[in-house]
Amino acid sequence: MALRSSEASGYSRLLSVGGARGETIVPNDDIVGPIDSSDEWIRRRTGIITRRYATRDVLVEHLAEQAGRYAVEASGVEPGDIDAVILSTVSRMHATPGLAPTVAAGLGASPGAAAYDINVGCAGYCYGIGQADAMIRSGLARHVLVIGAEKLSDFRDPTDRSLSFIIGDGAGAAVLGPSDIPRIGPTIWGSDGTRADVIGMTRSWLDFKHAEPGENVPWPTVRQEGPSVFRWATSVVPEAAARAIEAAGVSAEDIDVFIPHQANLRIVETMARKLGLRDDVVVARDVVDTGNTSGASVPLATERLLREGQAHGGQLALQFGFGAGLCYAAQVIEMPDAVGGDGEYRGAGSER
Repeated sequence: MALRSSEASGYSRLLSVGGARGETIVPNDDIVGPIDSSDEWIRRRTGIITRRYATRDVLVEHLAEQAGRYAVEASGVEPGDIDAVILSTVSRMHATPGLAPTVAAGLGASPGAAAYDINVGCAGYCYGIGQADAMIRSGLARHVLVIGAEKLSDFRDPTDRSLSFIIGDGAGAAVLGPSDIPRIGPTIWGSDGTRADVIGMTRSWLDFKHAEPGENVPWPTVRQEGPSVFRWATSVVPEAAARAIEAAGVSAEDIDVFIPHQANLRIVETMARKLGLRDDVVVARDVVDTGNTSGASVPLATERLLREGQAHGGQLALQFGFGAGLCYAAQVIEMPDAVGGDGEYRGAGSER
């Protein structure tokens, strides 16, 4: 007996994006003391001038819900018509339940909407876009909300010279829906678990469980081997990005907008050169004053380009997430027309 399968619905597209950045603007001068550095050193190494931190009372779920709300409101899709939510985060304080079901309920998504978290670090949003695209094309879902949300300042060691001066807080989101023609290219993704230790946490939660009474166990923080990450990101990653362009059936000359993970400005600009993109291609540089927000960085950079008029709907964009794992994912997309909100987190009681 043959089984019945889901009805395919053609293709998918991005309908809208939204973003919510931490409320506090933190300039380099405010954080250089513990790492014995300077504003000039940080700018030269990373291009970062300021970063955003959320206040102590703001949780990663607050950022995720506001970014998702901005995206849904701009999409023209009723919240109740969102039938799947995919949420990428590595900075939630609870291992279970997942954050996605809570956010789905808070936004008023379809009762019983599929909702799940993914833990892929900086590649998470692009992983989510690949999964949402497959859901819609297969008929498994019609409208999918993809969110990348991080509050990495909670896992920051102020004295760490590898990562502490880079990270920021924020969330970015996109609503995907059906399309009659392809508007999202195939996702090229992968990982290299043999090098997973170059980005990660300084210790396990088991250190707390097995600590002796009265023993002071330091809080786990994020860290990286900067030179190793830079070499990987500027060698392996551009090759995968080039494969994403080829898989989409276009050439580097056809790309109008380049939106890589906002790791740091040196990596962003090195990748743009290696890919042979046009001289007039729009390159996302949100890292300069938002910082590295891990899985939130690609949607936040997209939101900013659209909100500030640097890019517009219909343009072809190459987007790429890469980081912990070492995981990566890339796809060519058609930029959406709609952008929601103003890119700021307004607080639980604010006007939305």
